[in-house]
Amino acid sequence: FGTSLFETSAHYTHRFSKKSHGRVAATVGSTALEFGIGGGRKISEFSSIRMLYTIGIQGIFWKFEFHRGGQKLIIPILLSRHLNLVFATSALVFPSSLYFLLKIFLVKPFYLKREKQRALEKMGKSSAQVREARTAADKAQQLLQSVANRKRNKQLETGGLVVTKAVYGNIKAYQEKFESGEEDNELESQVLDVTVPLNFLVNDSGKLKLHEGVKKSGIMGFCDPCPGEAKQLYVEYSCGATRYAVSVDDYQELFIPQESHRV
Repeated sequence: FGTSLFETSAHYTHRFSKKSHGRVAATVGSTALEFGIGGGRKISEFSSIRMLYTIGIQGIFWKFEFHRGGQKLIIPILLSRHLNLVFATSALVFPSSLYFLLKIFLVKPFYLKREKQRALEKMGKSSAQVREARTAADKAQQLLQSVANRKRNKQLETGGLVVTKAVYGNIKAYQEKFESGEEDNELESQVLDVTVPLNFLVNDSGKLKLHEGVKKSGIMGFCDPCPGEAKQLYVEYSCGATRYAVSVDDYQELFIPQESHRV
């Protein structure tokens, strides 16, 4: 009678983001019985690294893999040939805990800081253009001021729509500034006060509508305070004694007043 050898393996990969993933793998055969769990990360366009914790009849291993193009380098590190429960658990928990601690306290803060720095550098390059656009927006708002005030006073008399505060730009950065309580002129400059032009646009019926698909920086009295960044329009308004608030994206329709905006 001959001896037949066989081996089969399977794995499942779950992507957490474009750059990181987790993997579960298993191998079963006449000379192998192995289970592995780990994760990896893309470090460049063509390269990625992965670490796997494996346990099987041959022992407990850490496997480090380096992939570049179609090539793969695997470095197995034998931790123990004995299947000790305490040691096996420690070998799994230690690298996982170390990874998450490094990610939370070192890697993520580094990337967030770098992204913020890039955003500020990008904003600095276009600062002259933004200053010019802000100057034009200020002049336009001065032209709208008297009519906007007249409309506002009329709405106050009738208990109609009055825009009490409106800002346009990088609303997320603007809100983070106030939540942190820190003074940050760079973040504050990423928004523009547009209370005057919105009061100007309120019609005689006490309604205001900005159409969908129209970039709001093109409205008279507006400008783009943060080129390249996602922008929103945040509006606080009142009708009589009732207060409302709403945020809309740059190309999203704004129609006020609406009962769903009540605060």
